[in-house]
Amino acid sequence: MLNQCQYVLDHSFFHLRIRALEIQTDITRILRTEDVVELTDLLCRNRSFLSPWDPERDDDFFTVTKQHDIARASLDTYSDGSMVPLVITDAKGTIVGRLNINGIVRGAFQSAAIGYWVSERVNGLGFASAAVAEAIKISTSLGLHRLQAETLIHNKSSQRVLEKNGFTLYGLAPKYLKIAGTWQDHLLFQRINE
Repeated sequence: MLNQCQYVLDHSFFHLRIRALEIQTDITRILRTEDVVELTDLLCRNRSFLSPWDPERDDDFFTVTKQHDIARASLDTYSDGSMVPLVITDAKGTIVGRLNINGIVRGAFQSAAIGYWVSERVNGLGFASAAVAEAIKISTSLGLHRLQAETLIHNKSSQRVLEKNGFTLYGLAPKYLKIAGTWQDHLLFQRINE
């Protein structure tokens, strides 16, 4: 399928504009506000499965209203050129997860971070690996030199996803994020787009 949100960069001194082009993607597409009900249902069904890998979430997070606010904020940040919010879909177009290209920084850095999750139903079936591969393609089309990602030390599955996609381990961040209610160490991965 063709992703309607492909990218070409138009630089001015302090301004970046992203214009739509066509990039071939198979399982990712830009998040739409129309996805909110389906995403909220998916999050609710996977609340226990995702909780060891996520910050603590209150009940409000799992409502259509909160997910709509998050989607709207993500799309606003996307239009500013500092994020690419994606959904991960199966062959039928059903949403099975999310992937964000976050914190796009220009100038001498030309870098961003990725974060992703997939539902328990498709975990281990290659969706995360394929989505990260597509994020690399998108980031390259954006002219980004580097992508980074962080994983909990015990998240071996996510580490395999990153390594399959050419990410290399480059460090350890002690007490990096408060996940599941505890400040936890994270492994730092990066991929240079060459």
